[in-house]
Amino acid sequence: MEKTVVRSALAGGAAGLVNGFFGGGGGMVLVPLLTGRCGLDQRRAFATSVAVILPLCLLSSVIYFFRGGLDVTVALPYLAGGLVGGFIGGKLFRRLNMDWLRRGFALLILYGGVKSLFF
Repeated sequence: MEKTVVRSALAGGAAGLVNGFFGGGGGMVLVPLLTGRCGLDQRRAFATSVAVILPLCLLSSVIYFFRGGLDVTVALPYLAGGLVGGFIGGKLFRRLNMDWLRRGFALLILYGGVKSLFF
């Protein structure tokens, strides 16, 4: 098996583990792995991450639902807002400067880490 395929599968596995453990966040693991280990450029890594995370999130949500950890009625307003935000983000993605997008992503990861540690 080609080294790139193995690296890609391992990156996907790491994203899946994070999604399964925390109910999301696999993209925060996947984007740096896709750029650093798999050699994708930043834009392609973000887009690939979204495509990979969708089925992982679906699988995780099904598991949480059947184990009683998901209240669909509570999730629906977030889903509606997320769909609108995802549509707008997808439309603006090509127009954004990659340096600013990368910095914003880093700040998001930093914010999540600090919030998890202290709050």
